[in-house]
Formats: sequence, structure tokens, C-alpha cells
Amino acid sequence: MDSPKDWMREYPHHLEDSVILQATPESLFSFLDDHRNLGAHMSGGKSAMLGMGGMTLKLDGQRGKKVGAHIVMTGSAFGFKLFIDEIVSECQVSVRKSWETLRSEIVVIGHYRLGFLLAAEKNGTRVTVQIDYENSATHPILSFLGGKLYAKWCVRQMLSAVTSKFAASE
Repeated sequence: MDSPKDWMREYPHHLEDSVILQATPESLFSFLDDHRNLGAHMSGGKSAMLGMGGMTLKLDGQRGKKVGAHIVMTGSAFGFKLFIDEIVSECQVSVRKSWETLRSEIVVIGHYRLGFLLAAEKNGTRVTVQIDYENSATHPILSFLGGKLYAKWCVRQMLSAVTSKFAASE
């Protein structure tokens, strides 16, 4: 893979949600740029959404902050072993960041691109979290049944993390 464009795939499914927060794009980016803040919903102990399983987050020397940085998560969900190797594919400080899977061993979705966009507005900054994903090739029935639910959960958990840190506006 020679450039970020080589990592960018096309995905059949897209979900996003947003919230307006009373914070600057710079302060929001600083929080969102730390994957420990974003992955807390999967790595903070046992999770009901993961069938009482959980994930461990491992960051490379770039700590997931630069294009090309690796983020690895291992763990289990509903008795299945999980492994995710992600690479930061886009990073424009205080504006946007995305990362996508190089290797994905998740039960309910296949490869994905996950990220956030920040846009200043009159009453704060709009934070949009989005996921583009494909169904799991190894578990198509489970993917059909739970893929969209899991993707929505990931987006909501990331928004919840940033909303908990910063006060939401109307």
C-alpha cells in the first residue's frame, strides 16, 4: 500500500449521526484523536453488546494519530475471538479523521471505515461520526441480523463518549 488512497475501499453500507457541542473543533479533535477515548465502549471491561466479552486496544508508536498508524484490537464477543487491525487512512487536524480495517475478524460486520467530521456552526461545533462497512463474508446470517445494529451502536458509543466529555447544546 503506497498511499492512503490504496486503503480506501468502497463499502455498501453507510451510517452516521451527529450532535452539536459547545466546544471548539480543536478541543474536540484533541479528544477524538485519542483512540483510547473512542474505544472505551469496547475496552472498558465486559460489554453486554459484545456478549459479555471485551476488547483490548493496542496502539503503535504513532498512537493512532497519523496517516499510516496502526490500531489493533483483540478480544471476544459471544464466544467468538475477535481481531481487528486498523490503519489511519485520513487525518486533517481539527476537521476530520478516518481509519479502516486492514484485517477484520468481527462476526457481524466485515471490513469498515470509521471516522468523524467536525464543522463549526453558529451555536457550537457539529460532530458527525460515520461508518461505512460491508457484511461479514464468514458469518453472512449473523451479519444480516446484527450488522446494522452493531454499526449504529459503534456510532452512538463514539458520540456518547464525546458528548459525555463536552456539554451538548440544543
